Amino acid sequence: MNWIDIVYFTLSGAIIVTMVFGIALSFFLPSLEKWSKRYFVTLFSLLFLCAVTCFLGLLFYGDPTKATVERVIYFFESLLILVPIFMPTIFLLHSSHEKIKGNALFYTAMALSGVYLIMLIIAQFTDFFYYVTADNQFFYGPLYALSVSPLLLILFINTAGTIRRRKMLSKKYFVGLLSYHLLMSVTVLVHMFIPVEIFVVFGMALYALIMYGLILSDNMDHYMRQQRQIANQHASIMVLQMRPHFIYNSLMGIYYLCDQDASKAKQVTLDFTTYLRKNFAAIASDDAIPFSEELEHTRAYLSIEQAQFEDSLFVNFDTPHTAFRLPPLTLQPIVENAVVHGMRSSNAPIHISVVTRKTETASEIIVEDDGPGFKPSDSNDPHIALNNIRERLNLMCGGTLEIFTHKEGGTIVKLTVPFPVTEE
Repeated sequence: MNWIDIVYFTLSGAIIVTMVFGIALSFFLPSLEKWSKRYFVTLFSLLFLCAVTCFLGLLFYGDPTKATVERVIYFFESLLILVPIFMPTIFLLHSSHEKIKGNALFYTAMALSGVYLIMLIIAQFTDFFYYVTADNQFFYGPLYALSVSPLLLILFINTAGTIRRRKMLSKKYFVGLLSYHLLMSVTVLVHMFIPVEIFVVFGMALYALIMYGLILSDNMDHYMRQQRQIANQHASIMVLQMRPHFIYNSLMGIYYLCDQDASKAKQVTLDFTTYLRKNFAAIASDDAIPFSEELEHTRAYLSIEQAQFEDSLFVNFDTPHTAFRLPPLTLQPIVENAVVHGMRSSNAPIHISVVTRKTETASEIIVEDDGPGFKPSDSNDPHIALNNIRERLNLMCGGTLEIFTHKEGGTIVKLTVPFPVTEE
């Protein structure tokens, strides 16, 4: 075994080990988004198989009894080299937020891949492109460069496509993709005239690792942004929910009830304690909570308000569906908005209904009141609270919040919480 063989065996072995590590990391890393997880598991798996075929080709090369085996190995090696060259096309389109269906770049790469496959099949029955002698020696045929040219063309159109989409790509993705396509173009060009398959595979493996590192970097950045957003939301929750005037009014109400109705004063004290406990728990929470807990929080709040406005505030709950989770302080602030805005804007009684239902894809909460409704020109408080809820709902559950206003007065707030993937 000469030094060139040692280099080839070392490279193929290193690629095999690295790709196994890449597959495991891609599969088990929780912060990796679903599309990226599938893409890199597939890419690393194909590169692993390609490196294995290279290793077997090196192992059996020159053994006269393995000429047929060598021919089969080289066929699969050539076949597998195509896929990782084509896959960056998909990555480029995905990163540019383009659809594959009807995309000219994608179909051009597919057509060139088809041409390459046809020539690879023809190569199994002729000596025009390459051949393996009876004593297991590999040689290029007179048209070998032609058989590899579709791979080079795919790299060229991907290079042009990357440059054209530079404004749609992040700087890291643009530099990573462009560098890979240029370097691989040079490698494949050399491979047209000199057998350097292992270096082609090594280059693709290097690309996979670079792009994987970029994806991980972006995912970590996204995760850190989410954590900052959650921290900001916690601060907003504290500002919006710990309203001193409500605490003062509640305590004064309990004070007067102690003389008028001791039993009712005890119940309101208990409800007030529940309300405060849920508020403090919400501020400390980073995760979604069961809807039943949020419902308990809301009921405690309404019980305190009804103790003060028992002849003006009427509430109806129709909540048969409670088996879902949502961000803390979601339902309660919506109901509080309805109470505060309705009571402050009108002396008429206000009716509030809270309804939950389960659809095929999501849980829905509908809060409806017959108050005056609020407009953009009103105080910013209700709008700030609802925007806060909308952001946290989208951030933590992928949910939505919609607001509808009746012409005759009254507001409907509809929250939609999609079922998690594991539940579907």
